[in-house]
Amino acid sequence: MKSLTFYDTTLRDGAQGEGVSFTVDDKIKIVKKLDDFGIDYIEGGWPGSNPKDEEFFAAIRDLKLKHSKIVAFSSTKRYGIDIKDDLNIKKMIDSGVDTVAIFGKSWDFHVTDVLKISLDENLALIEDTIKYLLENNMQVIFDAEHFFDGFASNPTYALETLKVAYEAGAEVLVLCDTNGGQLPTQLASTIGKVKESLTAPLGIHAHNDSDVAVANSLLAYELGAVQIQGTIGGIGERCGNADLASIIPALKTKYKLELSNLNVNKITSLYYYIMEVANLVPENNHPYVGSSAFTHKAGMHVNALQKNSETYEHVSPQIFGNKRRILVSELSGKSNLKYKLQELGFDLSNFTKEEYRSLATKIKDMEYQGYQFEGAEASLKLLFLREYEDYHSLFGVEDFKIISHNFGKKTDSEAVVKLKVKGESVHIVAEGDGPVNALDNALRKALLSFFPSIDVMKLIDYKVRVLNGKDGTAAKVRVLIESSNTEQSWTTIGVSTNIIQASWQALIDSFEYALYLAKNNGSLSAN
Repeated sequence: MKSLTFYDTTLRDGAQGEGVSFTVDDKIKIVKKLDDFGIDYIEGGWPGSNPKDEEFFAAIRDLKLKHSKIVAFSSTKRYGIDIKDDLNIKKMIDSGVDTVAIFGKSWDFHVTDVLKISLDENLALIEDTIKYLLENNMQVIFDAEHFFDGFASNPTYALETLKVAYEAGAEVLVLCDTNGGQLPTQLASTIGKVKESLTAPLGIHAHNDSDVAVANSLLAYELGAVQIQGTIGGIGERCGNADLASIIPALKTKYKLELSNLNVNKITSLYYYIMEVANLVPENNHPYVGSSAFTHKAGMHVNALQKNSETYEHVSPQIFGNKRRILVSELSGKSNLKYKLQELGFDLSNFTKEEYRSLATKIKDMEYQGYQFEGAEASLKLLFLREYEDYHSLFGVEDFKIISHNFGKKTDSEAVVKLKVKGESVHIVAEGDGPVNALDNALRKALLSFFPSIDVMKLIDYKVRVLNGKDGTAAKVRVLIESSNTEQSWTTIGVSTNIIQASWQALIDSFEYALYLAKNNGSLSAN
């Protein structure tokens, strides 16, 4: 039996997902990440379909990869022309790769109603294409498009497409659930019947339209598949593809596969990298790699975890480069607080039961008001510092005000802030595109002359949520601000019925936390 290989189609099938568009530079960066991770085959695209993919294959030609093979993708040759004259096939051969994936019709309905040729003529297309590519010294993977639907319609013909492809020289026959409609029991039955008729190496290419692409891929492995195709994060057309970021961790931990060629501990960072390049929002609750995958909120759970992590975690997050997170909220008990305080670097040797109880009460009261510290750990740490450490802010706020000017279709804002810094009163005016931007500029301007380290801090995300919409424009809002310096990022929170006040609270915490970090890493200097 051949060893299991992984075939990533993020750059081709994944790019067909709504809202996803990779530049050539994006694709090359992703190739490097996938190669570093250890993926066996990376499908780069369809060189005959668009100029971007042609440019990619030209650019990738001289890239030295450690492990991965780049694959070019195409259909079988067009009917009615000599294969030497088929531009898609020619560009595939000229792409510079030595491995190609050819998809052919295995559903009789598609042959007669889409290609509008006879069933025998379709078999000839499959055979001629594979033989010609082999003559040009190429390794061929055959993707049997719509195989499961084709088998349900005409099992004899669907099997014949596989036999022709294998006899022509295809190395792996990939069974495609192109419409994503197969349930695990149906898929298992079909693969079992295929294996009764063929001894060829089989692969699986599952789409997720029935939300079982991962389950179907794992089941196919159990039934002997030697190649699993999918995308990182499951991105792809319609409901997406089988998700390699779930399949690989499951094979590693549930099936106990060694997977020695893969850097499984990098799969979390790989997932977030590709989501970032694809301009997609990562799923917090994504199994294995999501930020919430090993996150615990209930006090009873945290108490048990501290005794044995297996009580509420089916695997260790460290295996995948992920980490355990403990949230502090209105559901928190002493265990949550103790874990979080230790995580944030506090010495608990002098903490009393009364202090734990007081802190828990304060947090519950603030969350009742609308605060949510599980998404704003910088504000949470500042709360702890203010309550239990000999901590003093490096600046104090005396007053602020906002003035907005309407110039036709454009509105500019002006912020006036009064601060007390190192015993000195500072009165600053700054403009911005909006009130929050103006306040940000004013704070930065006021503090920069005292603390030059502020210069590397920037606001990278700003989110507002209405907490009680029934109150209309008088509703309370929660503002989250994410900021970063050259080394890390942090999130702060503000809550008020006034969106400017809520934003101001979050901004103040953000700047205060930036100065706290600078002071503790030794980079804070005051002029």
